[in-house]
Order: sequence, then C-alpha cells, then structure tokens
Amino acid sequence: MKIENQDLTALLNLEWLETNGIGGYASSSVVCANTRKYHGLLVAPNNPPADKKILVAKVEERILFKNTYSDLSVNQYVEAVHPTGQQFLKEFNRLPMATWEYGGKGWSLRKKLFMVPDNNTTVLLYENTSKKPFEIEVHPLLVFKSFHAAFSKNDFDFYYEKEIKHIKIYAYPDSMPFYVDWSQGEFIEDRAWYENFKLEKEEYRGQESIEDYYRIGYLKSELKKGQHLKLVFTTEESFLDKAASGLEKKKLKHIESLRDEKVKGSFYNDLLVSGNQFLIDRKSTNSKSIIAGYHWFMDWGRDAMISMRGLTIATGDKNASKSILSTFIKYLDKGMLPNRFPNEDGQDVEYNTIDATLWLFIAMYEYNKKFGDAAYIAENLSALEAILLAHIQGTRYDIHVTPEGFLWGGEEGWQLTWMDAKVDGYVVTPRIGCPVEINALWYNALCIYEEFCESSYFGAHKEIGEIRKRFKSNFEDYFLNDEGYLNDVVVPTQNPDKSFRPNQIYAISLPFPLLNKKKEKAILAQVSDKLLTNYGLRSLEMADPEFKGTYAGNQWDRDTAYHQGTVWPFLLMDYWQAYLNVNGSNKETRKAVVKALEPLKNHFYNADCIMGISEIFDGKSPYSGRGCVQQAWSVAALIKLYSEHKLYELE
Repeated sequence: MKIENQDLTALLNLEWLETNGIGGYASSSVVCANTRKYHGLLVAPNNPPADKKILVAKVEERILFKNTYSDLSVNQYVEAVHPTGQQFLKEFNRLPMATWEYGGKGWSLRKKLFMVPDNNTTVLLYENTSKKPFEIEVHPLLVFKSFHAAFSKNDFDFYYEKEIKHIKIYAYPDSMPFYVDWSQGEFIEDRAWYENFKLEKEEYRGQESIEDYYRIGYLKSELKKGQHLKLVFTTEESFLDKAASGLEKKKLKHIESLRDEKVKGSFYNDLLVSGNQFLIDRKSTNSKSIIAGYHWFMDWGRDAMISMRGLTIATGDKNASKSILSTFIKYLDKGMLPNRFPNEDGQDVEYNTIDATLWLFIAMYEYNKKFGDAAYIAENLSALEAILLAHIQGTRYDIHVTPEGFLWGGEEGWQLTWMDAKVDGYVVTPRIGCPVEINALWYNALCIYEEFCESSYFGAHKEIGEIRKRFKSNFEDYFLNDEGYLNDVVVPTQNPDKSFRPNQIYAISLPFPLLNKKKEKAILAQVSDKLLTNYGLRSLEMADPEFKGTYAGNQWDRDTAYHQGTVWPFLLMDYWQAYLNVNGSNKETRKAVVKALEPLKNHFYNADCIMGISEIFDGKSPYSGRGCVQQAWSVAALIKLYSEHKLYELE
C-alpha cells in the first residue's frame, strides 16, 4: 500500500492487527499513532485469552543521518500532531508480515513487526536499506493496564533490572514482569512521562479518550548498510537472546501453512490468514476456541458456533472443529450451550443465549458433511437428544415449545437472541416470543437430529418427530404474512411483530427448507430490496420508524442503534447461500456473488483494519466500518462462501 503524500486523517483511520493465537495482539494505525485505548505493541493475556494487559503502548523512532534527526513517529496530542513522521513513510504492507518502508534524503529503513505464535512476544526488526550507515534511536513507551482502560500519569516507578542486552521491567512492586530485549546497541536511561495523547476512535465511541505513556529510556544503535536491529517485547524469559532470523523464519512458515496450496486465488488465501487470527487456545478449557472480534470481544458460544462454519469446518480443519464442538458440548447444562466461559476461578459459566445451542446442530451437521465423521456424531447423539428434550420440557428464561411446535423464549430484562444489545438495564430488542430465526434453527435442529438417528441406527425419540411435523404444518400460517415476508416474532395468541428484519433469511438458507421455491424467491426479493447493501444486510428496513442510520456516540446511542438498521456483514453468509439455494449454484450465479462481494474485498485490503472485515457499518450510508475492526463471523462469512462454492475459481 502506497502511503506517500496521503492525507494524515485518512492514514489515522487505517489500522493493522497482529495476533498470537492465545488472545494477545499488537495493533495501531498504519502510521503507528495510537487512536484507541486498545492499541499497543504487546497486549498479553495473563490467563489466555483472558486478563489482557497492555504493557508496551508504542515506540518512538528517529534516524540520525549527517547530523540531522528525522523523527519517524506520529502522535496525535490534544493540542497538536507531533512528530509528523508520516512524511517519511513511503509504503505499508500487511503480508506476509506488517512492514513499513521509510525514507529520507540519503537514507532508507525497513521495519517489520510480528508476534511469535502461541507466545506473548512481539518482535520488531529494523533494517538499513540504504547505502550509507545511520544511527537509530528507539524509545519504547510503556503502560501497565487492562486493555479496556485508558492509562494516566501515576506513581508507578517502572523499576527495571538491566543485563547486557535486555531489561526486566516491573511497573510497580510485585506486578507481572516483562522484558525488552535487543540485538545490538546501548540502552540509555532517560525517564519521562508522555502526556495527553488523543485517542480519536475512543472519542467517537464516547469513551475516555486521553492517555499518558511512560518512558524508562531508549535504545541507540548504528546500522550499517543491510544491517538489522532486533527489538523484542515479551513476557517470556525464554525468548531473550533468540536469533531474529530464526523467529522470522518460524513466523513465515506459520503463515504459509495457513494457505491452501491448491488455490491460486490470493484473496481466498489472504482470507484464510486473516481468519486464523480468531482461532485461539483457551487455558481454562484446554481447547481451541474462537475470539469473536478484535480488539475488545472474547470468545462466546453464539459467535463460535456461527464463525466456525467458515473458519474451521469449511476450511477442512477437523481437529480444531472437533475441539471447539467437544468443549461446548462438555459444558451443556439444562439443554443449553454456554454463551461465555469463566475467565477466573469462582466465576460461573453464563448460559444467556437461546440460539447458540441451536447453532450447535447446524455446526454438527456441516461438520459431518465435511468430514464424514459418523463415529463422532453417534458419540454425541444422546447429548443432542437431551438438548431437544430439555427445550421441549422447558428450560431457563421460559424457553419452551408451544402447542404449535414453535420454540418460545424470553423474560423481561434478558436479551437471548443475536440481537442482544442491552444498556443500563434496557433491552433494545427483547424479541420475547417465537423469533423467526430461532424457529428456523429449531426446525433444522429437529430435522438434523432425526437424520443423525437414521444414519447412526439410533432410535429417534417419538415426541421429537411429532413436534417437527406439528411445526411444519403450522409455520406458514403464523409466520408468513399477507405481504409475502416472514414475521420477525410470533406470539401465537397475539398479533405478530412484523418488523422487516434480516432474520427471516435463515428460513431459506439453512439445510432443511420451510417454504416452497416461489415463496422463498418472493422473500429473498424483498430482503434484497429493503436490506441488502454492498457491505451486508441492514438489521431493520429504513422505512421503519425505529430505524437508526448512524452508529456513533456514547454507549446508549451506539447500543440503541446496534440492531435498528446497522449493517452486518456476517449475514451475507446466509443471504448469499439463500440466493444460491433459490437460483441454483452455477457459474452465472456464482459470478454474481463474486461481483457483489467486490466492495467487501476492497474494504478488506484498503480500508479500516487492513486485511480485516469490520463488525458493522452504518445503516444509512454504509461506507466506513464501525464496531470491532476485525470480526470473526464477518471474515468467516466470506471464507465459507468462497470455500464451499469455489468462488476463488472465478477470481
């Protein structure tokens, strides 16, 4: 990506992200000016992937050539931007690893950054790419804070113990230590607070937006032509004095292993690398899990079940898929999958989701289609049956089956579906009753169970089959309205909620259909007309008086807009599957999908988080990404479509 002569405001809106496979990350803007409290060069989970601490906020770099200093850094302070190092930044590339190319009169420098897989270790490599030697100074700016917090000037002393080529740092007595390691040069103590950094992205979100950083000192080294300087930030003492070349080779080998060597299309392979950022090892369960989004989300049941369809199943990662499924099944309770695992001893597992459990059936079905693992299905059939019976008999949050065979759920004050925004105790879209996507999932769960029973020679429970038949015979009468689309929430004894939302798409996209092709086409046409954008589906049609077209402001403003029109890219996974189900999957329809996904492809490479897909976009003018800059189910949507329909053949 060419940077030279680009507007600073535009560059501050471009971000990069590097992850380590255990929930940690490094991230900033492409000019390395932090714009979020979540930005940092070493964000390390103490209990992977939980208890994330930001330890190194950023580094300040300057070149001394022919007695002239050139500051490479960019900082946005409350009163000014200083230094203005973007004038020396020529190019930024994200793959195979984050790389910056700097240059001034008579000198040029390449900087690379990567994290060591499965370790809280960030490596910076500086290379003199010019013909003459120069001197480089690198000033690490430190913090010690939760990644959700802003850091302010305080009485932390940042005590350090110095060795020949590394220092061991304690932010305060008995705090978790971390290390700064370097390959050459001299570390010079020069303590100072850097105050009043302005975090623009936090200001936009109505969050605390002023932050301070601390400097213990700086590293000074001469670099001759072609010479490298290695700088490592780590919590792992074993990574001190490691050769830079070995660490870089290990990282490149890891990246290459993520690509599909049989596929020539670069976009699909870049999606695979991007998608791998969400796969993490969870310490508390000793298994694989999926981070819902960066920077601030953790691993949740609903997101994991939906995302794994693209991230691990469609890509053929059987071991990871099995690990995730087995972990969640192990934590089944009262027929429900956990929405969130405990991150600390003594915390309870949370079960406040109605759809995560039903998505388990879809994930199991797609797992079996991909891997043909009949033994694994048979091994877990009793658990799947127990889930259905628990829902039939009634479980948490008044979840139960109605006389019509529908699945009802909800209690005042609880948000159970994916439309789960809640602020100051106010549930924005409670959807108490029989939501349409919950019931499409419920019907598919019933059908999947029966199909698994048949293939495993497992006697199906008679009541489950009866409910499935009752559901099918009643579905259209209650959900399909006179305007030819599906009601969003049905309460059998009352008037339905006819809000035009994207949830109805699941009645067309999921494996077991509920309507004939003519009715499916009519629904799809209306969804296309009222909800489809270049970046995803709106969560509510624009004509609705509750529609909110902008996602911005404080927590209340953002959460009350979250599902009231905001555009969600992950819904494209099932929208385009519905399109292909209705119109057939052939070269012409697949080309139409590829063409329609071009704006998201451009977003992936050139906007917001480079090599990422944002969580959401504004509902009225969906151009800039909002919410998390890198969202698991957004990336998974594209991977699943490209993988299952071989869209990469049409690139």
